[in-house]
Amino acid sequence: MSETRGEKLISIVMKFVELKAIVALKDGIIYTLPMSLVGSVFLLLAQIPYKPFNDWMAGIFGAGWTEPLFQVYNSTMQIMAIIAVIGIAYMYAKNEGHEPLGSGIIAFAVFLITLNQYTASKSGEVVSGVIPRTWLGGQGMVTAIIIGLLVGFVYSWFLTKKITIKMPAGVPQGVSNQFSALIPGLVIITATMFVYMFFRYALNTTLIDFIFKVLQTPLQGFTDSLVGLIITTALVPFFWWFGVHGATIVNGVMSGLTAANRLDNQAIIDAGKELTLANGGHIVTDQFNASFVTVTGSGLTIGLVILMLTIAKSEQNKALGKLSVGPGVFNINEPILFGFPMVMNPLMFVPFVAAPTISAIVAYFAMRVGLVPLFTGVTVPWTTPPIISGFILGGWRTALMQIICIAISVVVYFPFFKKVDSMNLKSEQEAEA
Repeated sequence: MSETRGEKLISIVMKFVELKAIVALKDGIIYTLPMSLVGSVFLLLAQIPYKPFNDWMAGIFGAGWTEPLFQVYNSTMQIMAIIAVIGIAYMYAKNEGHEPLGSGIIAFAVFLITLNQYTASKSGEVVSGVIPRTWLGGQGMVTAIIIGLLVGFVYSWFLTKKITIKMPAGVPQGVSNQFSALIPGLVIITATMFVYMFFRYALNTTLIDFIFKVLQTPLQGFTDSLVGLIITTALVPFFWWFGVHGATIVNGVMSGLTAANRLDNQAIIDAGKELTLANGGHIVTDQFNASFVTVTGSGLTIGLVILMLTIAKSEQNKALGKLSVGPGVFNINEPILFGFPMVMNPLMFVPFVAAPTISAIVAYFAMRVGLVPLFTGVTVPWTTPPIISGFILGGWRTALMQIICIAISVVVYFPFFKKVDSMNLKSEQEAEA
């Protein structure tokens, strides 16, 4: 009976994972990663928290020596919404088997149509013919996701139904692809114009501003709440326990919001304000998850590896601990997930979910009371070892918090590991006898 229920649950999970929108979102949002990491390098160089170095650089290159660094930062990390809308629409069409670049370009155009292409100067003068950069980063992320998915779907529907301009056989494929995109592009962009007109003249706003206020702000608030953190944290090992890549699924859906939280934090600093909760800072960002939740791999399994290396009596567990410690330091834990195993192991379900969840709660309150600083816009590659990543992202206090999270992992896994280790030892002794 339990197996039947388990199979039904796995079937439901897999149906969700395989939804076209989820796959396109997961695959498309990845395109923001390279620019985010590149931009982080230049942002970190521009904001090195060491005054003698900054004074030395200013003495050589002048007071504006950071301007080129911020130019790169603004042209990489501050255009995340543009990259996301193109990437999601591109991957949706590609997964449907169509020429994808046209879908990405149309989505980019639709995204621009949703914006007011003017801004106001500090003196109140309206400057036309410009694109407000405010919406190109974190504040436009949810709109980018929605537009990317809708354009990808509609574009693919037209091509699947062959509602396109068909060119003769001798026409080069590149030219033919552009004419294939003409009809869906015309329909999508015309429909977007009417949407723009509705929000502009009926509601005196824009679609992107409406979505930000009505949808994105509440969603960001949910991701930044303790309840939202507990749910999203627990879902990662929950999916993994069934053999489904939980981090990819949850982060694929939530990464746009947590990245928006990170960019909001950096915007507070860019505005010359102190990064605090009172000034609108966020606790839960993508760096929070990487530093305290999925650090050393989903399920925070480094505690299990430490136990294998220190107190294991089973030769199997000792060998697996030696094999897993190297990858674990670089946040890769597949040897533990499938070798221990964690997947479909009823004895390890509770600690597998509890370890990262307790770690997240402790880190959340540490940041809420100010013991650990909020994250800025700087990110690091996901393979950066813990403690090192903590120093880069938030200094010694963030690194210390990572050590505490690892200690929590050891304590949570201890009683469950002792049981499994004794069972394995008994099996090995029986096999020897």
